[in-house]
Amino acid sequence: MLKNYFKIILRNAKKNPLYVFINVFGLAVGMAVSILIFLFIQHELSYDRWHTNADRIVRVSRAWFNPDGEVSLHLGHVAPPFAPLIQADYPDQVQAAGRMLESNPLVMHEENKFIEDHFTFVDPEILEIFSINVLEGDAEKVLQQPNGLLVSESTAKKYFGDEPATGQEIRLGLGGAEFTALVGGVFEDFPDNSHFHPTFLASMQPVVMFYGGPEAMMSNFGGNNFSTYLLLKKGVDRLAFEDQLPNLIDKAMGETRAGTPMSEGTKLFLWPLTDIHLYSNLDTEIEANGDIAYVYIYLAVALFILLIACVNFMNLSTARSSLRSMEVGLRKVMGADRSHLVRQFMGESFILTTISMGLALILVYFFLPTFSDFTEKQLSLNFIETPQFLIGILGLIVFVGLISGSYPALFLSGFQPGRVLKGVFKAGKSHERFRSILVVGQFAVSVVLIVAVLVVINQLNFMQSKDLGFEKEDIVLLPTSPAIERNLLMIKDRLESHPGIQAVTVSSRAPSGRLLDSQGASGEIDGEMTQLEIRIADIDVGHDFLKTYGIQLAAGRDFDVLRASDSTEAFILNESAVREIGWTSPEEAIGKRFFYGSKRGFITGVMKDFHFESLHQPIVPIVFEIGQNGNNLMSIKIDAAQREETLAYLREEWATLRPNFPFEPRFVDAGFDEQYAAEERVKIIFTFFSGLAVLISILGLLGLVTFATAQRTREIGIRKVMGAETSSILLLLGKDFLKLVGIGFLIAIPISYFGMSSWLEDFAFHIGISWTTFLIAGMIAGLIAGLTVFSQSLKAAWADPVKSIKSE
Repeated sequence: MLKNYFKIILRNAKKNPLYVFINVFGLAVGMAVSILIFLFIQHELSYDRWHTNADRIVRVSRAWFNPDGEVSLHLGHVAPPFAPLIQADYPDQVQAAGRMLESNPLVMHEENKFIEDHFTFVDPEILEIFSINVLEGDAEKVLQQPNGLLVSESTAKKYFGDEPATGQEIRLGLGGAEFTALVGGVFEDFPDNSHFHPTFLASMQPVVMFYGGPEAMMSNFGGNNFSTYLLLKKGVDRLAFEDQLPNLIDKAMGETRAGTPMSEGTKLFLWPLTDIHLYSNLDTEIEANGDIAYVYIYLAVALFILLIACVNFMNLSTARSSLRSMEVGLRKVMGADRSHLVRQFMGESFILTTISMGLALILVYFFLPTFSDFTEKQLSLNFIETPQFLIGILGLIVFVGLISGSYPALFLSGFQPGRVLKGVFKAGKSHERFRSILVVGQFAVSVVLIVAVLVVINQLNFMQSKDLGFEKEDIVLLPTSPAIERNLLMIKDRLESHPGIQAVTVSSRAPSGRLLDSQGASGEIDGEMTQLEIRIADIDVGHDFLKTYGIQLAAGRDFDVLRASDSTEAFILNESAVREIGWTSPEEAIGKRFFYGSKRGFITGVMKDFHFESLHQPIVPIVFEIGQNGNNLMSIKIDAAQREETLAYLREEWATLRPNFPFEPRFVDAGFDEQYAAEERVKIIFTFFSGLAVLISILGLLGLVTFATAQRTREIGIRKVMGAETSSILLLLGKDFLKLVGIGFLIAIPISYFGMSSWLEDFAFHIGISWTTFLIAGMIAGLIAGLTVFSQSLKAAWADPVKSIKSE
C-alpha cells in the first residue's frame, strides 16, 4: 500500500512539480519554525525544575503599599531577619530557610583579577534547599567557616587552570577592604535553565560582621538585599501559609508612627520556585527573568505559521480536485469505498508530511546554533539525551498530517463516480467558499504579524528617541571607592582639567538604573509638619549632578558647594513629588520644611520631571540630597568629539585611582538600550517570522493563481480573439483573489489592534496605534499579493490566443 502511495506522489510530482514543491517547502518551513519555537518554549518552562524538591521550594518577596492599596514597590529581595524568623516561628511548615546575598567584589589570584558579579554569600541551609552538586570538599563545613567558600567548576578552571582548586587562597576586594578567603570545595555549574548562576558560594559570616553582629542584623528590616528561600514541608499549602505571614511582620516590626500595624503597609509573598523565571519581574531580581506573555506570543506565531502551511496544502489539494476526479471515479467503479479513498489520500498526506519533516529537521539543525545565540539560550535537539523529543516530532507529524490532509481526503473521496465519468463534475460552491475562507485566514494572520512588527518597531523607536528630560549621551559611569569619595574634590578637579571631560559628579544611583531606595518623609503642609503616606525614592548626589546630566529646574536653585548647609539641610524634589505631597506648584514648595529619614531641612529646588528609569516604569516621586557616603557611582560627561582620547586618559587615571580594578566603563545611554533588549528580540523575531508567514501565504496564492489561470486558458484565448484588452483579463483573473486579500486585511485590523494594545500596556509610556500602521500593513500584504496574482495573470494574458484555444 505504501509503495502505491509513493508511486502516486512521484507521478504527481513529475506532472505538477510546482504544487509538490509548494506543499513540501511550505510544510517544512512551518514545521522547522515550530520546532525552533517549541524548543525555546520547552526551555523556558523547564527553569529550576532540575532541583529535587522544586515543588516545595518558594522564594520570599516583599511589597510596600500606598494608602489606597496600590503597590508602590515590590522587591524579590527581603531584609535579613525574615529567613530565621520564619524558620523559628513556623517549624511545622518550614523545613529549611536560607538567605543569599549577591555581591561584586574584585577577586584576585596571582595574575588573575576579575570583578565577579555572581559572587554569593549564602547560609548553609541553602545546601539543603537546592540540589547543588558538590564535586569536591565538605560544603556544609566550608560554609560554617568565616573565610570559607566554594567555587563553580568553570570558575575553578578560570582562576587555577588544571591545578586543584581546593585549598587555594584568593584575595577579595570589597567595600574598600581586602581580605583572604580559602577555597574549600568545587560545585558543578548551575545549568542554563536556572534563575540564578552563582560563581562563588561564600560563608555568610563576614556579612553578619559587616552588619554589626547577629543582633544588629536581626534588627535590620530596612536592608532588603537578601534573596530568601524556604523549603516547605510536604503537604504545606503555600497560599494558606502566606496568609499567616502578616502576623509575623506585626510581631517582629510592631506598628508605624501613626499607630497602624506594619502589615498594612508591607507584606511578604511566597513565589513557587518554578514560577520565578516566567512570572516574576519584580523591582529587583537576581538575574533578568523571562516573561510568560512572550511564551504565549511565540507559541501563537508558531501555530500561525504552521496553520498557514497546512492551509496551503488543503487549498492546493482541493483546488486541483478536478485533475484527480477521474481517478476517484474509476477507483469507486472498481469497488473502492469512501473509507479506502480516505485512507489513500490521508496516507499521501502523511508521506508528504514525513518528507517535509525530514527537510524541516535539516533546517532546524542548520539554524539552531544561530537561534540559540539570538535567544541567549542553550537549545538543543538531541534525541538520545532527550528521547521525549522524538515523541514530540512524531506528534507534530500526526498533527500536521491530520490538519492538512483531512479535509482534502474527505472532499476528494466524496466525488460521485457517475457525474465524474460523464465529465459533468464540478466542485460545489460550499467547497469554493471554504477555500476562500482559508485564503482569507492566511492573509489575516499575515497582516496581523505585519502590524505587530510595525508596532514593535514604532514603540522601540519611540523609546530610543524620546526626550527623557536630561542629557543621557556621552556620560561614562565608573564605580567609586571610599578612597575616591574621601578625595573627591581633588580628583574631580584633576579630571575636569582634561579638555575632553566636561563635568564630573557622583551619586548613589544613576539614570537607567532602578529607584529602589526610600525612607519615611514628612512635609510642611498648611504650616504644620505632616507624615507623608507616599513613597519618595531617594538618590544621594554630588553638588554638580543636575549640571552634569542637564536636568532642568522648575523652581528654586541647584545645590551650591559654597553653602555648607546644603550638605546637611537642602532637598531637591521632582515635580511628581510636589504633586503627590499636595503642594499646588513648584514655587509653593520652595522653602517648605521637609524631613527625610533622620535628616531635617528645607526644599531648595524643584526639578522638572525626567525619566530616571526606563519607559516601562512611570515617573515616581524623587528626592535628591547631598550624600555624605555611599555615592558609589561616578558620572563623567565627556566630549563626543574626543571620545577615544578621553577614554584612554580615563583608563590611565583609573590605573592610579583603583590600581587593582579593571577599567570597565558603562554608558548611560547604553544602559537604557539594554532595558529594551527583550523588545529588540521581539522585533527581530516578529520581522523574520512574519516574513516567513507572508512567504508561505504567497506561495500558496501563487499555486492557486497558476492553477486558476491554467484552468481558464481557452477562455482567455477566446476573450483575446474577441478583442478583450490585457487589462480586462488581468482584472478578470485577479479581482477574486485580491478581494479575498482585502477581506483578510479587514478582519486583521481589530485582531491586531486589540492584541498590540494589550502588549503596549506593559509600558508606562507608549505610542498609540495609528491608522497609518494598518494602512502600511495592508499595502505591504496587498502589494506582494498583487504582484503575485498579476505576474501569473499577465503571463496568461500575453500568451498566444491560438495556442490557448488549442490547449484544451
